[in-house]
Amino acid sequence: MKMPFHLPGRRPAGVVSASERKAAPAMLSALQISGEARWTGRSYASLSREGFMKNPVAHRAIRLIAEASAAMPWQLFENGTLITDHPLLSLLKRPNGRMSGSDFFEALYGHLLLSGNAYVEPVLIGDALRELHLLRPDRVRVIEGRDGWPEAYEYRAGSHVSRYPAEGLTVLHMRLFHPLDDHSGLSPLAAAQMALDLHNASSVWNKALLDNSARPSGALVYQPKDGGNLTEEQYERLKQELEEGYAGPVKAGRPLLLEGGLDWKAMGLTPRDMDFTEARNGAARDIALAIGVPPMMLGIPGDNTYSNYQEANRAFYRLTVLPLIARTSAALTSWLQPLYGEGLRLEADLDQVTALSAERDALWARMASADFLSDAEKREAVGY
Repeated sequence: MKMPFHLPGRRPAGVVSASERKAAPAMLSALQISGEARWTGRSYASLSREGFMKNPVAHRAIRLIAEASAAMPWQLFENGTLITDHPLLSLLKRPNGRMSGSDFFEALYGHLLLSGNAYVEPVLIGDALRELHLLRPDRVRVIEGRDGWPEAYEYRAGSHVSRYPAEGLTVLHMRLFHPLDDHSGLSPLAAAQMALDLHNASSVWNKALLDNSARPSGALVYQPKDGGNLTEEQYERLKQELEEGYAGPVKAGRPLLLEGGLDWKAMGLTPRDMDFTEARNGAARDIALAIGVPPMMLGIPGDNTYSNYQEANRAFYRLTVLPLIARTSAALTSWLQPLYGEGLRLEADLDQVTALSAERDALWARMASADFLSDAEKREAVGY
């Protein structure tokens, strides 16, 4: 058991107060005074490391959203007419030589969820759009003009710096709403920062407890019959023996051999008292809530908001996936209009979403029984 040692009222060797000379029992205790809580930073790197790379709840929630959104097929409409053969459709299926369409959009949604920002760089050859590339959000800096609006974007990768003007078909900047920043978005994971740190800290605490044979720390109390304090040499020898003989997972649970005047007092709350299991589940629910995934889909116990998994899955698509795709399609459509014309519109093909098949069947049944509508009106009502 690795324990920090503190001797209350300890002074440099040879300096003893009158009250200490008259005092009866002295205590050699392992105390840790809790200070202010330490929270993870809200930068892209911090949230990526502590959230996506270390926390299983945040990792799975972000993967669920990014993969479900990236798997959605695109439809292209030109002046209200569905078209199946267009250079933009081919580009979205293969944005660049290193990424397929699903890889590209999965990374784009991952950037948006972890940073609150996503940046797309176009590669133009003449007037033709040939490739799309993603810029890592933490490498992009928004440069403001004198009027406060973005003037350019600066991308720094190592020693190489690229500058893109904010106007025209240059960099597409997608961002989530941030109430205190005019130009950058707020990551959903930043709103769950406290829950994220609590979940991670409880995992670290449980691991340390297991390494310590599931035993809490305690205090060594020195209470000789004739009173007095430990000498400096005795204090250092006892500290060294405890660290060498009883610290670490291999030596956890070893019986403590005490000399005269020493007594062991167990300290600290047990895991049952601190209720870490419920605290972890509560933190996990907060993380899932902030990102937008029903806790039932992540296997978090104690959440019965939805009557069954299918209902939770439909809510996940309706409340999280589809709004994210609608935001993306609107951004891409507006960004590409100068190149392809104002009549072009990108939309997701919702008929391919299995989770929404029940709603789609109900809609088709209502339209089929609506005798007061013409066939053309029915087709328009169902999205054709």
